[in-house]
Amino acid sequence: MITRHLPIVKIVLFIAVLGLISVAGNAQNNDQDAHLAIENPADLSKEDAQAHYKSLSRRMERGYAAAQLDVLLNYQAWPLFNDAPYISATHGQRYVNSYANRMAHNYGTLQEGELLPVGSVLAKDSMTVTDEGNVHPGALFVMEKLPAGTNPETADWRYIMVMPDGSLFGDTMGFRASEVDYCHVCHEAVADRDYTFYVPEEYRVEN
Repeated sequence: MITRHLPIVKIVLFIAVLGLISVAGNAQNNDQDAHLAIENPADLSKEDAQAHYKSLSRRMERGYAAAQLDVLLNYQAWPLFNDAPYISATHGQRYVNSYANRMAHNYGTLQEGELLPVGSVLAKDSMTVTDEGNVHPGALFVMEKLPAGTNPETADWRYIMVMPDGSLFGDTMGFRASEVDYCHVCHEAVADRDYTFYVPEEYRVEN
């Protein structure tokens, strides 16, 4: 979903927006550190990042499942397109994983001008790891490809953000839609690749 280099101004603006919405998200979850934009993310090896994720993965899956969204059922069993969690600047300096359902079979090899099939779902879960040793689940960021004409304003992509406790921060097709409109604004930078970003090359795997 998010990794090709963006112009620095867009990156700074997007991180600022994410920081603001993260503060708002604190009202929905008592674990405040899990939602703030991270100023001091830990510099982890792939092995350490994987170990931290493994320690949190069941907690994260249970938390997101509380949102009761069918589109996310068993997302951790979907193909994973990175070999270890990696820092995403556009997701508040959190470590993330990029999953895609089987419908999105061409996600890892998508070229400019190609499209993902209707029904494709991309899920990016996240965790906060600071250089002080604090480790927390983060939000789950979701994109769903909708039938043509469903929502022209977002090029027929649905964007959803689920907080670690399962509370819904926003859904462009429903609850608090305006709170996640910024997601598509960011993804417009890669409109030529059906609004999806690459996993960093050094972490990328094909499925």
